[in-house]
Amino acid sequence: MISVTTAEEMHALGVRIGQSLAAGDLLLINGPLGAGKTVLAQGIGQALGHNDITSPTFVISRVHKGALSLIHVDAYRLVDSKNPNLYLDDLDLDSQRESAVIVIEWGGHESARLDDERLEIFIDRSEEVRKVSATGIGPRWQGFTL
Repeated sequence: MISVTTAEEMHALGVRIGQSLAAGDLLLINGPLGAGKTVLAQGIGQALGHNDITSPTFVISRVHKGALSLIHVDAYRLVDSKNPNLYLDDLDLDSQRESAVIVIEWGGHESARLDDERLEIFIDRSEEVRKVSATGIGPRWQGFTL
């Protein structure tokens, strides 16, 4: 777990995480509203060569094409739907997965089922200083630290 005090630090953490990513990677970013999930995703995007990352809250998913594409999903609006699994499946994330990194904000158990190997990031903003932790699931993430 690390402490993050500013948006700039959160962005820099995203860049650091992004530098270790490869095609096929799945990241789930969780935390309360205003925790810095999108800022972290923007840093990840920058490390992958994408400087136009904005929150996909109302469109659910954005694809940023490049040498290593980024699929940025905001599942917030799906969580309270009657069948979030169905809506997540409708995004057809698997078809683009081999050439992209997938980052899902609000990625709960519905998103976790997409891959047995994933990086789950949690941002705690219960105090002034945010605490960011990461749990690597599967061999791909063994030994990963922030």
